[in-house]
Amino acid sequence: QVQLVESGGGLVQAGGSLRLSCAASGQTFHHMGWFRQAPGKEREFVAALSWHGGTTYYADSVKGRFTISRDNAKITGYLQMNSLKPEDTAVYYCAARALGSDTYSYWGQGTQVTVSS
Repeated sequence: QVQLVESGGGLVQAGGSLRLSCAASGQTFHHMGWFRQAPGKEREFVAALSWHGGTTYYADSVKGRFTISRDNAKITGYLQMNSLKPEDTAVYYCAARALGSDTYSYWGQGTQVTVSS
């Protein structure tokens, strides 16, 4: 089992920045990802990180604006979000994939990000 706790959401004006954190505990995992779900929409992929290799992946909609990173010592992942837009408003979830798994099996509780115009 992997336990994930997100923090850092809030209300920000368009063009502003927020940094989300995802503190992990429990068993070793291979990838950490960030997803979001806006009201009335399906959950969508935002970014992911190979925890040991450091390779990063981004959705086209956030490339150049969001940065995923990690602190190995704290076992915490981050999503730095810059140049935020109203369409970035959503509940953001971090998730983890166990070694050898193709699916994100572990999820945090989510944190609300609201971007006002």
